[in-house]
Formats: sequence, C-alpha cells, structure tokens
Amino acid sequence: MNLSPTLKLAVDGGSLSYEIAGDGPLVVCVPGMGDLRSTFRFLAPALVEAGYRVAVIDLRGHGDSDTTFDSYDNEGNARDVTALVDHLGGPAVIVGNSMGAAIGALIAAHRAELVSGLVLVGPFVRDGKVGAVLQAVMNVLTSPALVAFTWKNYLPNLYKGTKPADLPEYVAAVVAGMKGRSRAISKTMSTSHASAELALPDVHTNVLVVMGELDPDFPSPAGEAQWITSQLGGEVLMVPDAGHYPQSQRPDIVVPAIEAFLAKATKRA
Repeated sequence: MNLSPTLKLAVDGGSLSYEIAGDGPLVVCVPGMGDLRSTFRFLAPALVEAGYRVAVIDLRGHGDSDTTFDSYDNEGNARDVTALVDHLGGPAVIVGNSMGAAIGALIAAHRAELVSGLVLVGPFVRDGKVGAVLQAVMNVLTSPALVAFTWKNYLPNLYKGTKPADLPEYVAAVVAGMKGRSRAISKTMSTSHASAELALPDVHTNVLVVMGELDPDFPSPAGEAQWITSQLGGEVLMVPDAGHYPQSQRPDIVVPAIEAFLAKATKRA
C-alpha cells in the first residue's frame, strides 16, 4: 500500500508495524484476524486524498508486527491500537474490519476521549452461536499445524460477490505472511468477542456499520447490522454483491459512504 515506509511502535510485549500518510483528522484502520493492513489498500489512499491523516496497522502476530506477545485477544490488540492513537495524537475515527470492529468498540468504551467515531466493517462485536462438535472441528483446523492451510482455502470464500482484481495475489500474500506466525495467528483465531459485547453499552460515539449483503460469516448480515445499531445507534450501509471485505470488494460504494461519515464525525469531534 505504501502510505509511508513501514514504521514501528514499541508496546508491552513487542512492537507493532504501521503506515501513515496525509494531513487532517486522524483515521486508524484496524484489520481482522488472519489479515494484513493492506486489506485497506483501496480505502486508505482514497481517505488520504480526501484530506485525512490515515494510519493502517498490523495486529500483533500478523504482517510485520512481532510474535513475542503473551496474548493475541481483543483486549491486547485494543491496548495496542490505543497506544498508536496516543502516539499519533487523537482523537481518531477507528475503522475496524471483522475482529477490528471489536477492538474499536473496546477502545470507544474504555477510552472515549480517543475516539471520535467508529466505522465497523463486517463487524464481529459478539460471539456467534457454534455447536460443540463444530467448535471442536474448528479448534483442530485453526491449530498451529493447520491454520495456514485452513486459511488459504477458507479466505477466498469470504469474498462472496464482487472480487477485487488482485484477489489471488492478495490471498497469496496473506498466506505467505503467515510463515513463522502460525502460533500467534492460531491464538488470535480462538479469540472470544464476549468482552466487546459487554462493552457496547459504554460506547457513545458516532457509528457507521458497513455490512456486505452476502457476508457468509453471519446467518443474516442485515439482521446482525440491525442488532449492532440497536445497541449503538448510528447508520447502516448494506453493500450489495459483497461479502466480508466490502472495503476491497466494493470501494466504489464504501469509500464515498465512509468519507461522508468522516465529514460528520470529525466535525462533531
């Protein structure tokens, strides 16, 4: 994505990698589990062009960030992103995809002064209902020995509908980036989102929920989006012909909507 040379931020337990570019109100983009900061490769440059200072970060144990941490859960990642916002000078609008949405919600609940808005994309802010047998199977498939193989085969299925032209290259980069990181990514994939759900009543900020109409991670994407806004208020953008990554599948729809939200959220801030 090359917003800037890769930068490092030292935090308890290791260091995090991020890029930043632009001037204006701060926007921090947080990817989900098993993903890279380059999942925002279409959104971030557009926001820079629109007049925002945009940072994109790799989760602990992912991408160019260290694998030396004791934990890889939402709470640890929320502390990391909080440290980045503090370092860059908040407040920030946090754009969180998938698990990144839970991370953003935790920060908004516990450090409200640092968050001027949340954009929750394909958001996991609570645990889904999974039977004991399926959970046992998932535990095996996401174990350190199998997690790279499993993710290589599963990730493309999350791009239901329109696919980015560079999807094969992107998936290959994600899988290549997992080399030497299987323990950290396996631990990340066992994360519970229960703490994020418990924190939702304490979130009081501007919210935009962006959900792909075809997102296979939810039995009813529209129903999940409506439930989130019933907890947080805010707006919903249902993105047609898109799955779990609408920011890269339908940037033609998502980018203008986020720009319009940012204009309101940062003005209020």
